[in-house]
Amino acid sequence: MADGMNTREIVLEILLELAKTDGYVNLLLADVLEKYDYLMPKEKAFVKRVTEGCIEERIRIDYVLDRISSVPVKKMKPLIRELLRMSAYQIMFMDSVPDAAVCNEAVSLAGKRKFASLRGYVNGVLRNLSRKKQEIPYPEQEKEPVAYLSVMYSMPQWLVGFFLESYAPETVERILDAFLKRGAVTVRFEERLTESEREVYWAAWEDKGVVIRQHPYLPYAVQIEKAEGIKHLPGYADGVFAVQDVSSMLAIEAAGIQQGQTIVDVCAAPGGKSLHAASKLAGTGKVLSFDLTEHKIMRMEENRARMRKENMLIEVSDACVYREDLYEIADIVIADVPCSGLGVIGKKPDIKYHVSRQSIEEMPKLQKQILENAVRYVKPSGVLMYSTCTISPEENEKMAEWLCNTFPLALEDMSAYLPEEMKEMGERGMVQLLPGIHETDGFFFAKLRKKGQGE
Repeated sequence: MADGMNTREIVLEILLELAKTDGYVNLLLADVLEKYDYLMPKEKAFVKRVTEGCIEERIRIDYVLDRISSVPVKKMKPLIRELLRMSAYQIMFMDSVPDAAVCNEAVSLAGKRKFASLRGYVNGVLRNLSRKKQEIPYPEQEKEPVAYLSVMYSMPQWLVGFFLESYAPETVERILDAFLKRGAVTVRFEERLTESEREVYWAAWEDKGVVIRQHPYLPYAVQIEKAEGIKHLPGYADGVFAVQDVSSMLAIEAAGIQQGQTIVDVCAAPGGKSLHAASKLAGTGKVLSFDLTEHKIMRMEENRARMRKENMLIEVSDACVYREDLYEIADIVIADVPCSGLGVIGKKPDIKYHVSRQSIEEMPKLQKQILENAVRYVKPSGVLMYSTCTISPEENEKMAEWLCNTFPLALEDMSAYLPEEMKEMGERGMVQLLPGIHETDGFFFAKLRKKGQGE
């Protein structure tokens, strides 16, 4: 293998880089897999699974290692710490990998990376784990409920407590469990395709070994697994589908977009909702999509061209800065604002280590700054669609209430656009989707109608 690196050493390098830079696993993993594009699909899948698994299950892995090792995890040398974490993950969670092979590879890797003196220690810890993995004493749920949820679902204790402030214990456990389950990728077919046209693509994907499931909420949404690369699927280059979670599809459905309207998306990246809105317009009207950074805009522009959305205009713009040229221009403003991201921990597990109670408490200040501008872009009698990918009431329900109390806005019933299990929430004008409860990411959206002239 080039560079003399095997798959386990590639994983080790990624974990060391993440620990050093405090970066995000999905971004670094994408870069590394592109660098080692020559790897076989099975090898890429191994690198991805072990790397992501080590981040997802870090708290449980460290808990176990602290009960097996004579040296606490926090006091280990960085390379040995990451080597033991990745090896423990394979022993604890990957039945397809023989424990003996994991131990041998770890010992070999320790020697290769100039830690020959610690090969015996590495071997002892991992063989001890292999023997005792079924005997580890975990916190008891009844006696230590927060510690139990924290260890068993690898969630920081303070964050478990934060969730318990808003949701019942059984709901929190379902949310945490959902975060650790490897979800399928959800794609949105263009609504112009008929059912029979969609089935042609389904058949072509299945021929490539892709597992497909119709999403229960929307007819044009499907979940796919075992796809070696979205860009290689038939129909991608032709712009017939886009990757998008059903939660954000539902927010666009609930907006009630009509042909000929003007839509403004103030925080548009990665662009899924803008593309969906443009599809709803069916070549009429226009979608004005803004985001803060050039590289995000470039990615959105690539997708706009691929999806052939000539009625979608994209440019760099700071949502915190008011734009006079957008005053009351929009029939619908989409404001999917920056948030704590707690609803997508299942897709971005690093969030649970990066977020803090202070950062969550400070987030509404930024959100209000953006919303003060966004409201001014809505025409009289127009709609503001407010959304986040979090499950924090301060950023969601309480923010919607603040909007109604501060501006000439009123929550509007959107139940007619929603699946049966969400209609009751939709009647209130606010929908909070929870992982493990709904078949979506954690997501919130509210529909607010601006009062017309003289109201």
